[in-house]
Amino acid sequence: MLESIDTSLIDWSRAQFALTAMYHWLFVPLTLGLSFIVAFMETIYVKTGDEEWKRITKFWMKLFGINFAIGVSTGIILEFEFGTNWSNYSWFVGDIFGAPLAIEGIMAFFMESTFIAVMFFGWNKVSKRFHLTSTWLTAIGANLSAVWILVANAWMQDPVGTKFNPLKARNEMTSFWDVFLSETAVNKFMHTITSSFTLASIFVIGVSAWYLLKNRNVLFAKRSTVVAAVFGIIASVFTIFTGDTSARIIAREQPMKFAAIEGLYEGQTHAPLVAIGALKTDTTMIPNPRERFIFKFEIPSALSYMAFLTPNGFVAGVNDMVYGNEEQGILSYNERIERGAVAIETLKTLKLASDRGDEEAFAEAKAKFDDPQWLHDYYQYFGYGYYKDRPLSELIPNVKLNFYSFHIMVFMGLHFLILSFIALMGSLKNRWGDKKWLLWVAIITIPMPYIASQAGWIVAEVGRQPWVVYELMPTVAAVSKISPTAVQITFWIFLATFTALLVAELKILTTQIKKGPEEK
Repeated sequence: MLESIDTSLIDWSRAQFALTAMYHWLFVPLTLGLSFIVAFMETIYVKTGDEEWKRITKFWMKLFGINFAIGVSTGIILEFEFGTNWSNYSWFVGDIFGAPLAIEGIMAFFMESTFIAVMFFGWNKVSKRFHLTSTWLTAIGANLSAVWILVANAWMQDPVGTKFNPLKARNEMTSFWDVFLSETAVNKFMHTITSSFTLASIFVIGVSAWYLLKNRNVLFAKRSTVVAAVFGIIASVFTIFTGDTSARIIAREQPMKFAAIEGLYEGQTHAPLVAIGALKTDTTMIPNPRERFIFKFEIPSALSYMAFLTPNGFVAGVNDMVYGNEEQGILSYNERIERGAVAIETLKTLKLASDRGDEEAFAEAKAKFDDPQWLHDYYQYFGYGYYKDRPLSELIPNVKLNFYSFHIMVFMGLHFLILSFIALMGSLKNRWGDKKWLLWVAIITIPMPYIASQAGWIVAEVGRQPWVVYELMPTVAAVSKISPTAVQITFWIFLATFTALLVAELKILTTQIKKGPEEK
């Protein structure tokens, strides 16, 4: 069913969207986390009246503003790409995807853009408390923007609260609250936000460590470190907790992704967790034997416990998903493809009957889409129907990329928690800065949260492939019918533009950091 689709168009459209999303996410986490750190610092200033806290607040606020201004441009382009490059997807998701984005613009963006002006230009023009309120509302507005984007993304991972309208061939929302408060949406928001808070904390700790290393603005650096370290410890703990919950949700809702992040091919109870390992070969090969590691260090039964909170839990492997496991009630991909093909053919029959005015055939096809049992048996595999007569390997995500991305994210997350704890303890004992090697560790750590954050999104998005809406719409069916050349040209334009913006931000940030906070 995919023969007529230009694969180069699909590849370039995916590459362009990935490029835009990854560049955009270089800016967003610092905005989300630094906004709240600044708000806490200003709260201390208002409570104490200490002018040093005002200096601290204004300095980090300036870095927040630089990052925010440059990050907005990539976000706008990202939303336009849904209509230009993914028009079939935009139609298929109906009002579900559009509603959260509309709410973001109406509710979050306007609140954020309104109070950010007071936040930056209201010093000595409005009262301290009104300015503090504006700072907090800016932080809340920035994070509310993330809420709605993440709700939309969570629905793509776990499409709930909707009903397919066969007459329009699109999904329509049946319950806003089911979409907004789905377990996937709530956990995705909490995990993404807290990981962004962690990133901002490490950024502040690292920059402060540079000042201590240079023996400049020592009081400023120590106070900034205390606030950031406390913030970082709390955020890191919540990030680990929500990450653990995410693993259980993925194991239940997206077992193929869960198998990919652990390189697990043969499902088993008492499944071990690969703590450290290196995969051998092209891991999309099927059939694939269990042993595909050059080396690995395993923790016995830990994967089963992580997924189901019991060592007896059965964790499905890649081969179980592809070939099925009757004992565990897992349908093979071939069976899903056949059922999905039936759903697609039924939709075609409905459309043809409607066009011809064949009321009997129309009523028969329409009745199937109104039958909950038929929807359960056939429509839920709708997306698989596009892969009839296609290689099964196309339904397997890139195992190597998911495996390494997941483990990088986990190990770096533990490092951030330990570093934040050491920085806090050292600051409280007035010893943070005594050991220069620790300061260098903090400085070198600054880019690591960015890497971990990007790795997390690779797991979320590449692990979901080949689906743009899980099991309902594959990426290949979502793309717009436009010229691949047009996508290629804009890809290189965006790459040059975004790289220039990133270089500009780094240059401006480093200039401001070298300059330091304003003189007393």
